[in-house]
Amino acid sequence: MRQCLIFDSHEQGARLIGIEYLITEKIFSTLPESEKKLWHTHNYEVKSGILAMPQPSISPIPAAAWDVLEDAEMKELIKMYGKTYHLWQVDKHDVPMGEPQLMSTYTKEDQVPSGLRTALEKRDKELGISTAEKKERRQGIKKADTDKCDEVDQAWKKA
Repeated sequence: MRQCLIFDSHEQGARLIGIEYLITEKIFSTLPESEKKLWHTHNYEVKSGILAMPQPSISPIPAAAWDVLEDAEMKELIKMYGKTYHLWQVDKHDVPMGEPQLMSTYTKEDQVPSGLRTALEKRDKELGISTAEKKERRQGIKKADTDKCDEVDQAWKKA
């Protein structure tokens, strides 16, 4: 299991806005059906290049080697299931208010809003990375087999 902290930016003073738990397929398969509905896959995030592990600005690792390390991590991550809670709607409140909200991720191209595309362009420019290059590099990464589980990715499935 992995635990990820989600911040609203990569700047100093960024606010903690969420938590994501990641589990392996083996653990996921043991969950009750009602619990599986709360989890999402990472197939699209990884394959599209949206998910990135930017290289630290001070790093002795050459960029090409970093890409190899990032892709190896993505090969592992794509097989994991995530459960994400957002704690703070920073666009609505100056402090964390309300109940945590269960969130999901995009699972296919037609779900991605234009605002995210603009944000990705800004991110890529700021961090010196390319979503398009990541997408191209990751085409050989095998997707997780989610066809055997109807419960996962419920946020995008019709009732």
